[in-house]
Amino acid sequence: MKKKFKISLAIQILIGLVLGIAVGAIFYDNPKVEEYLQPIGTIFLNMIKMIVVPIIVSTLILGVAGTGDMKQLGKLGVKTLIYFEVVTTIAIVIGLLAANVFQPGVGVDMSAITKGDISQYLNTTEEVQSHGFADTIVSIVPTNIISAMANTNMLAVIFFSVLFGLGVASIGERGKPVLAFFQGTADAMFWVTNTVMKFAPLGVFALIGITVSKFGLESLIPLGKLAILVYLAMIFFIVVVLGLIAKMVGINIFRLIRVLKDELILAFSTSSSETVLPKVMQKMEKFGSPKDVVSFVVPTGYSFNLDGSTLYQAIAAIFIAQMYGIDLSILDQITLLLVLMVTSKGIAGVPGVSFVVLLATLGSVGIPPEGLAFIAGIDRILDMARTVVNVVGNSLATVVMSKWEGRFDYEKAANYFDTPEESVK
Repeated sequence: MKKKFKISLAIQILIGLVLGIAVGAIFYDNPKVEEYLQPIGTIFLNMIKMIVVPIIVSTLILGVAGTGDMKQLGKLGVKTLIYFEVVTTIAIVIGLLAANVFQPGVGVDMSAITKGDISQYLNTTEEVQSHGFADTIVSIVPTNIISAMANTNMLAVIFFSVLFGLGVASIGERGKPVLAFFQGTADAMFWVTNTVMKFAPLGVFALIGITVSKFGLESLIPLGKLAILVYLAMIFFIVVVLGLIAKMVGINIFRLIRVLKDELILAFSTSSSETVLPKVMQKMEKFGSPKDVVSFVVPTGYSFNLDGSTLYQAIAAIFIAQMYGIDLSILDQITLLLVLMVTSKGIAGVPGVSFVVLLATLGSVGIPPEGLAFIAGIDRILDMARTVVNVVGNSLATVVMSKWEGRFDYEKAANYFDTPEESVK
């Protein structure tokens, strides 16, 4: 009997990516491309958003109820937030250093760059400007959990799910039917996720086709130095910074990337880390992290551990200052670092989050926010890179926390690829 030939999902997504780029390039600046392809891309993104909240709620309740220990959960939460703060701060520092060393904005002819429209981001800028640490803490506690789920307020959803899970654990035998319900919900939602992912190549084809047809590859030329620096800085951060962290906890970063190859291609193509959240959670559990750690760390990381976004924001801020000929002092750059550390937390649900954070932050160090209009045209292309870094960073965080808790299963990780346990380390 002949073996049935099957193309892997990663290859299918790559084919969709290449075809989308080709269609976008051939029909550059043709509004019909967006008219025909946008519904396909929107339907795919909507299907992903549809399954995110049920998966997070069900897996988190199961994980917390399984642990049932408020003290242990509290320790995990504190460790996770400390780790997130340290790594995102390193990302900002690397972004500032890269921009100061390579000076991508020096000598840029501003008249050669087509200004992009940033009006769509202005409505949410005031929200970010007034968004302090206290606001983040207050927003964690929802007044209405249904409303929080509808608005994908991830922090509020996590808070409720943790409390509910502890409540289920505390009532013992009476909580077993509830746990059975959520176990069934989680299993069913992962089946739905696998089904939805079959449409990923179509979604990627549509979304990348729209991007290329709108901006064209030539839009990169006047801003080429910025684009190249952003991509190189992202690669450096993954290979060196996250690579060293992975080595410290006994994992090879390239092995982790291999685990996530499908999700990284999808995240890169769609510029949305939300599209891969369910599959990342599923894979990290199979790779050796306990369910309760995965279900807490990954969703929390989507609000507090945006490594790629903060790295990009630091480079973009210095780029705009250099473009205007503004010389930022060390004190100004430290101020920028501190402001980004605060404004980049807990606002993952805001549309165009990286751009909005930058728009709200630049004024704090005297950089004209209007300068963002010069890079708005290629923001989607830069967003693709920072999304990949966000996904890798959050996935690695689950391994780090599992190891920190002494609960990472190396045997399970080795069995993921059917390799000897030593090869994982």
